[in-house]
Amino acid sequence: MNEPDKLNAPIDSERIARAARQASSRERLARNEPEPSLGSRLGQIGILGWSIVIPTLLGLAIGHWLDRYFGTRVFFSAPLLMVGAAFGLWSAWKWMHRQIRSKHHD
Repeated sequence: MNEPDKLNAPIDSERIARAARQASSRERLARNEPEPSLGSRLGQIGILGWSIVIPTLLGLAIGHWLDRYFGTRVFFSAPLLMVGAAFGLWSAWKWMHRQIRSKHHD
């Protein structure tokens, strides 16, 4: 072995040992916390989608009713659509963070 190879040998063995420890740790974590099923993932996507769509549609419906009542064109519909969408996105964001927190605190 030439001189540069002797100097790199301890560094390489440390790197390999660290990689082996990380792989073992990841494998242990995967065994303890399995991936959610496809049905569970689709359910989460559905909850998120409806939590955004329902407030958006409610805002639009209320805005449309107000526009018909007051004889305006989209004076109420457009802003209430945006308010509903903003509320839906905010509630979906809060729900996602609650799910993440509850998963990490179990």
